[in-house]
Amino acid sequence: MNRRYKYIEHTADLGFKAYGITVEELFVNAAEALFEVLVALDSVRARDKRIIHVDSIDLETLMVSWLNELLYHFEMDGFLLQRSQIDKMASCSLQATVCGESIDPARHEIRTTIKAATYHQLYVKRLNDLWESRVFLDL
Repeated sequence: MNRRYKYIEHTADLGFKAYGITVEELFVNAAEALFEVLVALDSVRARDKRIIHVDSIDLETLMVSWLNELLYHFEMDGFLLQRSQIDKMASCSLQATVCGESIDPARHEIRTTIKAATYHQLYVKRLNDLWESRVFLDL
């Protein structure tokens, strides 16, 4: 699959559509789209590894919770995601391994501030043989 995500213009916010052949790939690509907004991903090294658990009530809420958990690690520890892997996934929970590093001001220029992933026009759905999600970020 060539296209993993694309950005959507929206007044005062930024959105993206993420794609995946599997729901796990969809969540990985959404995380990549989120962090590409923050920093050039090719400047981030996979120096640290973290295990992240997220529980929710449905897939849409799980997507927002996943992205906001990643933002929490960025805000609290300066952790920049370089890549992620979904290790376990159920309809309302996931466990992921995320690799990245703390912000290094000499190598990382933060492009913008993201307050949160939001529920505005959110969806996660399967379209034929492809998973798709739309997420808007509060900047």
